[in-house]
Amino acid sequence: MLGTDPLEELSIPDGTHVEEHDLAAEGDVLVGGQSTVELGVRAKTVVAGERVTVEGDIEADGDCRLDMWCDVDGNVLVGSDAYLGERVHITGQLIVSGDLDIGDDVEIEDGFEANGWIVIRNPMPTIVFLFVYLSHLLRLGEKEAAAEVADEFLAADRAAEPVVIPRGARVSDDSWRVSTPASIGDDCRLHGNIRATEIDVGTDTEVFGSLRAKGSIDLGARTVVHGDVTTRGGDVTVGPGTHVRGDISCDRCELSAAAEIEGTIRARDGISLEDAPEGSTEAGETEAADPAADGEDTAEPEPTEPEPKAELEATRPVEPAIVPIGEGELSPRSTDGGAFGPRSFDRIDRATVPIERGDIEWESVARRRSGTEGGPEERNGAGTGTGTGTDDDGDGDGAGDEPTVVVTDAEE
Repeated sequence: MLGTDPLEELSIPDGTHVEEHDLAAEGDVLVGGQSTVELGVRAKTVVAGERVTVEGDIEADGDCRLDMWCDVDGNVLVGSDAYLGERVHITGQLIVSGDLDIGDDVEIEDGFEANGWIVIRNPMPTIVFLFVYLSHLLRLGEKEAAAEVADEFLAADRAAEPVVIPRGARVSDDSWRVSTPASIGDDCRLHGNIRATEIDVGTDTEVFGSLRAKGSIDLGARTVVHGDVTTRGGDVTVGPGTHVRGDISCDRCELSAAAEIEGTIRARDGISLEDAPEGSTEAGETEAADPAADGEDTAEPEPTEPEPKAELEATRPVEPAIVPIGEGELSPRSTDGGAFGPRSFDRIDRATVPIERGDIEWESVARRRSGTEGGPEERNGAGTGTGTGTDDDGDGDGAGDEPTVVVTDAEE
């Protein structure tokens, strides 16, 4: 029984990151025939089928095999052996650290360098070479040797799955267009809109674009999609912690309660909401640990009831706003001097002060009213007044004497 064709699906393994101009993979990159890759390729081993166009540089740590009629718009750097089929066109340089097996009518515009053997012939495809080699071993009766070769070949890069681009695909920084299902692994970072028959996205993956499929679309946990999720005749499943920054359009939507959708959900057959898993919040993050599990004291103090407003007002001293003249007291003034001179804290001035204890200079007031201060002055039609002071203490200066004010009317 023959297995399924490995190029019948767009497969992006875990940890694949598409940078600004390159497709970087930890394992191998397999490109089906008649495909166009508008990016550079950096991987361990790069294998391209017939009439594949790569619009960028190719950097392979291991082998690099380009089948007939391939076109590379850039340089090709190979860490091991290189195999070029007929009529391959390379616009840049070809640098090979190992052997170079080259076909007819190959065009390399900027020349090539190879540290190993250079053989000009039509190289046999890898899978054909393996099949022929194993068939010869089996004819010779070397079953154990054939089994060892097969195990070594199949288990060589089993740890890192290859990036598989199916036949007739078009991959660019703007879009990934395939006519097959698409499978995206965990912890990937992709640029461009993805178009496929079905799309399956793993966990912790970020897609800078939209997803569109004819069938179902499945989004894993904690995945971020910077665009719309649209399917013509399938369902959409959104895992916990997933963030869709656009709209969702489908037949039926299975939405996790811990997912976040910024746009509008259009589901012809309805929406089913699944409960968030335990230990996660609506944003898909882990909740804080329970303090009681760590033995901490979680007892909260009992709240105290506030005192009634009426009781609070009853306990406050009531001060009248208006008091009779002579009964009120002024607050003590500070000792900082100020505009009224130094005061003492222990001195309390009454609200009213008798006239004999006032600070007014009555003698100067009387002089201003009589017009004698600063020289004689006549006022027509105005009242004149004279003020005299009695020298009660006999010192001649009038200090401490009781002032006497006499006011006369000019009309009398």
